[in-house]
Amino acid sequence: MIDDASGFQPRPGERQIVKFTFFKIAPEWRRLDVTERERQITELSAVVESWAARNLVRCYATLGTRGDTDFMVWQVSYEIEDIQRMAGEVLGTATGGYLTTPFSYLSMTKSSTYVEKYAGPGADRATRLALAPGAHKYLFVYPLTKMREWYGLPPEERQQIMNQHIAIGATYSSVKINTTYSFGLDDQEFVLAFETDQPGDFLDLVQELRGSVSSAYTLTDVPIFTCVATTSRGMLEALAVSRDRVVA
Repeated sequence: MIDDASGFQPRPGERQIVKFTFFKIAPEWRRLDVTERERQITELSAVVESWAARNLVRCYATLGTRGDTDFMVWQVSYEIEDIQRMAGEVLGTATGGYLTTPFSYLSMTKSSTYVEKYAGPGADRATRLALAPGAHKYLFVYPLTKMREWYGLPPEERQQIMNQHIAIGATYSSVKINTTYSFGLDDQEFVLAFETDQPGDFLDLVQELRGSVSSAYTLTDVPIFTCVATTSRGMLEALAVSRDRVVA
Protein backbone atom coordinates (compact mmCIF):
# COMPACT_ATOMS: atom_id res chain seq x y z
CA MET A 1 0.00 0.00 0.00
CA ILE A 2 1.20 3.52 -0.77
CA ASP A 3 2.69 5.35 2.20
CA ASP A 4 0.54 8.45 2.65
CA ALA A 5 1.73 9.38 6.15
CA SER A 6 4.50 11.80 5.18
CA GLY A 7 2.96 13.75 2.32
CA PHE A 8 -0.52 14.53 3.58
CA GLN A 9 -1.34 15.96 6.97
CA PRO A 10 -4.84 16.88 8.26
CA ARG A 11 -5.61 20.57 8.65
CA PRO A 12 -7.41 21.08 11.97
CA GLY A 13 -10.96 22.30 11.50
CA GLU A 14 -10.97 21.93 7.70
CA ARG A 15 -13.20 19.55 5.78
CA GLN A 16 -11.73 17.26 3.17
CA ILE A 17 -12.66 16.57 -0.44
CA VAL A 18 -13.00 12.83 -1.10
CA LYS A 19 -13.05 11.00 -4.43
CA PHE A 20 -13.60 7.34 -5.27
CA THR A 21 -12.75 6.67 -8.93
CA PHE A 22 -13.35 3.25 -10.45
CA PHE A 23 -11.51 2.39 -13.66
CA LYS A 24 -12.05 -0.20 -16.39
CA ILE A 25 -9.28 -1.17 -18.82
CA ALA A 26 -10.05 -1.85 -22.49
CA PRO A 27 -9.32 -5.39 -23.76
CA GLU A 28 -6.95 -3.89 -26.33
CA TRP A 29 -4.52 -2.96 -23.55
CA ARG A 30 -4.00 -6.62 -22.69
CA ARG A 31 -3.02 -7.30 -26.30
CA LEU A 32 -0.10 -4.90 -26.15
CA ASP A 33 3.43 -6.24 -26.14
CA VAL A 34 4.52 -7.20 -22.62
CA THR A 35 7.38 -4.67 -22.73
CA GLU A 36 5.01 -1.87 -23.71
CA ARG A 37 2.56 -2.79 -20.97
CA GLU A 38 5.37 -2.71 -18.44
CA ARG A 39 6.43 0.73 -19.65
CA GLN A 40 2.88 2.00 -19.29
CA ILE A 41 2.47 0.46 -15.84
CA THR A 42 5.63 2.22 -14.69
CA GLU A 43 4.43 5.53 -16.12
CA LEU A 44 0.96 5.43 -14.56
CA SER A 45 2.25 4.13 -11.24
CA ALA A 46 4.69 7.05 -11.08
CA VAL A 47 1.83 9.52 -11.60
CA VAL A 48 -0.24 7.98 -8.79
CA GLU A 49 2.74 7.87 -6.41
CA SER A 50 3.54 11.52 -7.14
CA TRP A 51 0.05 12.44 -5.99
CA ALA A 52 0.43 10.29 -2.88
CA ALA A 53 3.15 12.73 -1.82
CA ARG A 54 0.57 15.57 -1.85
CA ASN A 55 -2.79 13.93 -1.12
CA LEU A 56 -4.00 10.88 0.75
CA VAL A 57 -4.11 8.21 -1.95
CA ARG A 58 -5.07 4.56 -1.57
CA CYS A 59 -5.15 1.99 -4.38
CA TYR A 60 -7.40 -1.06 -4.69
CA ALA A 61 -7.97 -3.90 -7.12
CA THR A 62 -11.56 -4.78 -8.05
CA LEU A 63 -10.65 -7.20 -10.85
CA GLY A 64 -12.59 -10.41 -10.34
CA THR A 65 -14.94 -8.99 -7.70
CA ARG A 66 -17.04 -7.10 -10.28
CA GLY A 67 -17.35 -7.34 -14.04
CA ASP A 68 -17.62 -3.61 -14.67
CA THR A 69 -14.51 -2.26 -12.88
CA ASP A 70 -10.87 -3.33 -12.59
CA PHE A 71 -9.32 -1.00 -10.00
CA MET A 72 -10.13 1.97 -7.79
CA VAL A 73 -8.23 5.00 -6.54
CA TRP A 74 -9.34 6.63 -3.28
CA GLN A 75 -8.12 10.23 -3.14
CA VAL A 76 -8.50 12.74 -0.29
CA SER A 77 -7.52 16.40 -0.64
CA TYR A 78 -8.48 19.88 0.50
CA GLU A 79 -8.93 21.22 -3.04
CA ILE A 80 -11.35 20.11 -5.77
CA GLU A 81 -8.71 21.23 -8.25
CA ASP A 82 -6.40 18.47 -6.95
CA ILE A 83 -9.05 15.91 -7.86
CA GLN A 84 -9.25 17.34 -11.38
CA ARG A 85 -5.49 17.56 -11.84
CA MET A 86 -4.83 14.00 -10.75
CA ALA A 87 -7.59 12.72 -13.04
CA GLY A 88 -6.11 14.67 -15.93
CA GLU A 89 -2.61 13.32 -15.29
CA VAL A 90 -3.85 9.73 -14.99
CA LEU A 91 -5.86 9.96 -18.21
CA GLY A 92 -2.95 11.74 -19.89
CA THR A 93 -0.71 8.68 -19.61
CA ALA A 94 -0.43 6.09 -22.37
CA THR A 95 -2.62 3.74 -20.32
CA GLY A 96 -5.18 6.52 -19.93
CA GLY A 97 -6.18 6.05 -23.55
CA TYR A 98 -7.42 2.57 -22.63
CA LEU A 99 -9.27 3.59 -19.45
CA THR A 100 -12.91 4.41 -18.78
CA THR A 101 -14.44 5.44 -15.45
CA PRO A 102 -17.76 3.57 -15.15
CA PHE A 103 -18.26 4.79 -11.57
CA SER A 104 -17.06 7.95 -9.84
CA TYR A 105 -18.16 9.41 -6.50
CA LEU A 106 -17.35 12.86 -5.09
CA SER A 107 -17.98 13.72 -1.44
CA MET A 108 -16.75 15.68 1.58
CA THR A 109 -16.15 15.01 5.26
CA LYS A 110 -18.56 16.45 7.82
CA SER A 111 -19.27 16.06 11.51
CA SER A 112 -22.12 13.66 12.21
CA THR A 113 -24.93 15.09 14.33
CA TYR A 114 -26.18 11.59 15.10
CA VAL A 115 -22.82 10.28 16.28
CA GLU A 116 -22.15 13.35 18.43
CA LYS A 117 -25.47 12.85 20.25
CA TYR A 118 -25.15 9.08 20.54
CA ALA A 119 -24.35 8.02 24.11
CA GLY A 120 -24.45 4.23 23.85
CA PRO A 121 -21.65 1.63 23.78
CA GLY A 122 -18.92 2.37 21.26
CA ALA A 123 -19.73 6.07 21.11
CA ASP A 124 -17.30 7.92 18.86
CA ARG A 125 -16.72 11.58 19.67
CA ALA A 126 -14.39 12.24 16.70
CA THR A 127 -15.43 15.20 14.54
CA ARG A 128 -14.81 13.11 11.41
CA LEU A 129 -13.56 16.14 9.50
CA ALA A 130 -10.40 14.20 8.67
CA LEU A 131 -10.39 10.66 7.35
CA ALA A 132 -7.86 8.27 8.86
CA PRO A 133 -7.89 5.04 6.82
CA GLY A 134 -6.22 2.07 8.46
CA ALA A 135 -4.10 -0.68 6.97
CA HIS A 136 -6.96 -3.07 6.33
CA LYS A 137 -6.93 -5.53 3.46
CA TYR A 138 -10.48 -4.96 2.22
CA LEU A 139 -12.59 -1.90 1.49
CA PHE A 140 -16.32 -2.01 0.74
CA VAL A 141 -17.67 1.12 -0.96
CA TYR A 142 -21.19 2.13 -1.92
CA PRO A 143 -23.26 5.28 -2.51
CA LEU A 144 -26.35 5.81 -0.35
CA THR A 145 -29.43 8.01 -0.65
CA LYS A 146 -32.23 8.23 1.92
CA MET A 147 -35.94 8.64 1.16
CA ARG A 148 -37.25 12.19 1.40
CA GLU A 149 -39.62 10.98 4.12
CA TRP A 150 -36.56 10.43 6.34
CA TYR A 151 -35.85 14.14 6.48
CA GLY A 152 -39.47 14.87 7.37
CA LEU A 153 -39.26 12.89 10.62
CA PRO A 154 -38.84 14.86 13.87
CA PRO A 155 -35.16 15.21 14.80
CA GLU A 156 -35.68 13.30 18.04
CA GLU A 157 -37.19 10.34 16.18
CA ARG A 158 -34.36 10.29 13.65
CA GLN A 159 -31.84 10.31 16.50
CA GLN A 160 -33.53 7.34 18.18
CA ILE A 161 -33.51 5.41 14.91
CA MET A 162 -29.84 6.23 14.33
CA ASN A 163 -28.99 5.22 17.90
CA GLN A 164 -30.14 1.71 16.99
CA HIS A 165 -28.17 1.84 13.74
CA ILE A 166 -24.97 2.99 15.47
CA ALA A 167 -25.36 0.44 18.28
CA ILE A 168 -25.51 -2.40 15.74
CA GLY A 169 -22.38 -1.10 14.03
CA ALA A 170 -20.55 -0.86 17.34
CA THR A 171 -20.89 -4.62 17.86
CA TYR A 172 -18.68 -5.21 14.80
CA SER A 173 -15.39 -3.83 16.07
CA SER A 174 -13.44 -5.36 13.17
CA VAL A 175 -15.24 -3.08 10.69
CA LYS A 176 -14.24 0.58 10.43
CA ILE A 177 -16.65 2.98 8.73
CA ASN A 178 -15.70 6.10 6.78
CA THR A 179 -18.79 8.22 6.07
CA THR A 180 -18.62 11.13 3.65
CA TYR A 181 -21.33 13.44 2.33
CA SER A 182 -22.34 14.33 -1.23
CA PHE A 183 -25.37 16.63 -0.85
CA GLY A 184 -25.23 19.04 -3.80
CA LEU A 185 -21.86 17.70 -4.96
CA ASP A 186 -22.90 14.45 -6.66
CA ASP A 187 -25.99 12.34 -7.37
CA GLN A 188 -25.92 10.37 -4.09
CA GLU A 189 -26.26 11.81 -0.56
CA PHE A 190 -23.52 9.76 1.12
CA VAL A 191 -20.58 7.57 0.18
CA LEU A 192 -19.81 4.84 2.71
CA ALA A 193 -16.44 3.09 2.82
CA PHE A 194 -15.99 0.20 5.25
CA GLU A 195 -12.52 -1.16 6.06
CA THR A 196 -11.94 -4.62 7.48
CA ASP A 197 -9.73 -7.70 7.34
CA GLN A 198 -12.76 -9.98 7.72
CA PRO A 199 -15.21 -9.85 4.78
CA GLY A 200 -17.58 -12.14 6.64
CA ASP A 201 -17.95 -9.59 9.44
CA PHE A 202 -18.99 -6.92 6.95
CA LEU A 203 -21.50 -9.30 5.35
CA ASP A 204 -23.01 -10.06 8.76
CA LEU A 205 -23.14 -6.36 9.64
CA VAL A 206 -24.99 -5.43 6.44
CA GLN A 207 -27.43 -8.31 6.89
CA GLU A 208 -28.19 -7.29 10.48
CA LEU A 209 -28.67 -3.66 9.48
CA ARG A 210 -31.33 -4.71 6.96
CA GLY A 211 -33.66 -5.26 9.88
CA SER A 212 -33.10 -1.80 11.37
CA VAL A 213 -35.64 1.00 11.10
CA SER A 214 -33.03 3.20 9.41
CA SER A 215 -32.72 0.72 6.55
CA ALA A 216 -36.44 1.07 5.82
CA TYR A 217 -35.77 4.69 4.84
CA THR A 218 -33.02 3.83 2.36
CA LEU A 219 -33.84 4.74 -1.23
CA THR A 220 -30.68 3.37 -2.91
CA ASP A 221 -27.48 1.77 -1.64
CA VAL A 222 -26.03 0.17 -4.76
CA PRO A 223 -23.74 -0.57 -6.49
CA ILE A 224 -21.51 -2.10 -3.82
CA PHE A 225 -17.82 -2.57 -4.55
CA THR A 226 -15.52 -5.14 -2.95
CA CYS A 227 -12.00 -3.70 -3.16
CA VAL A 228 -8.68 -5.33 -2.24
CA ALA A 229 -5.90 -3.04 -0.99
CA THR A 230 -2.74 -2.97 -3.05
CA THR A 231 -0.10 -0.58 -4.42
CA SER A 232 -0.34 1.59 -7.52
CA ARG A 233 1.84 -0.90 -9.38
CA GLY A 234 0.03 -3.88 -7.92
CA MET A 235 -3.41 -2.75 -9.11
CA LEU A 236 -2.04 -2.33 -12.65
CA GLU A 237 -0.01 -5.54 -12.75
CA ALA A 238 -3.13 -7.44 -11.71
CA LEU A 239 -4.81 -6.41 -14.98
CA ALA A 240 -2.78 -8.91 -17.03
CA VAL A 241 -0.94 -11.67 -15.17
CA SER A 242 0.64 -14.45 -17.22
CA ARG A 243 0.09 -18.05 -16.12
CA ASP A 244 3.83 -18.61 -15.82
CA ARG A 245 4.07 -15.70 -13.41
CA VAL A 246 1.18 -16.97 -11.28
CA VAL A 247 2.76 -20.42 -11.01
CA ALA A 248 6.12 -18.91 -10.08
